[in-house]
Amino acid sequence: MAAIKKTDSFTFLKEVDSIALQQSLRHLDTAFKNFFNNPKTGFPKFKSKRNKKSYTTVCVNGNISIAKGCIKLPKIGYVKIRQHRSIPEDYALKSVTVSQNPSGKYFVSVLFEYENQVQHITPKTFLGLDFSMRELYVDNTGREPQYPRYYRQAEQKLKCEQRKLSLMQKGSSNRNKQRIKVAKLHEKTANQRKDFLHKKSRQIANAYDCVCVENLDMKAMSQSLHFGKSVSDNGWEMFATFLQYKLAEQGKQLIKIDKYFASSQLCSKCGYINTQTKDLAVREWVCPCCGTKHSRDVNAAINIRNEDMRLALA
Repeated sequence: MAAIKKTDSFTFLKEVDSIALQQSLRHLDTAFKNFFNNPKTGFPKFKSKRNKKSYTTVCVNGNISIAKGCIKLPKIGYVKIRQHRSIPEDYALKSVTVSQNPSGKYFVSVLFEYENQVQHITPKTFLGLDFSMRELYVDNTGREPQYPRYYRQAEQKLKCEQRKLSLMQKGSSNRNKQRIKVAKLHEKTANQRKDFLHKKSRQIANAYDCVCVENLDMKAMSQSLHFGKSVSDNGWEMFATFLQYKLAEQGKQLIKIDKYFASSQLCSKCGYINTQTKDLAVREWVCPCCGTKHSRDVNAAINIRNEDMRLALA
């Protein structure tokens, strides 16, 4: 790396600290090791600066510190920040990742090391969640979160602004202003969605000891021509991630059952399997065996909850 920095073609490498360059090589090494150990992870892809502008550097000999509303970064010095939360004295600063989003805002993600012994609790309260295209989920009691569908609300405005952007001359200042305007609209939608998912996942994590969801392939579902936008809009995978770490930090657990588990076909009362419910148009059905009337989503959530209890207490 030192030899490359001396060449005329890579003088820009001198602008960042050497530890950041070493960290990039470590990330590349990790990516190749993951690929060779498990080819399913895929061959490492080239990271273009146009996709995501970011770099990571490690704290060595006090080259990074946070004090008085500022953060000290190598080769930059002190920069004013809006600190998200206070930092306890026993936390040790390990590394920093600086990133810039498409709208031009800078963010600093700081990694700390601290001792935390989480005591796992025996689950007493259980919740089953069935994925819903429109309302994010339906739980085993029939409750729905009334998801606002933020992307659909902003879709017409986004189309209008993106159409203006497509007609502007590339490289012009007006096009750059319009690009930032579009980026801010996307950013607002993403922030609204993330805020909603954080609040809902926090409510569930505080109320229940064990939550069960289906392990769905959301990437494949988002590529569907019929409901791809709706899948991308509701952020189910992000919601499951938020739930998992919020439950784990309290000693609770999130259980993911196999996506082929027949939650919609199984009668939650008697266990009869109704193959006619494979048709997604069937929203309500009556069990031919016990006569129980089922709502498709609520019945699926109950079956997921029952499977959750079986796995958690096994």
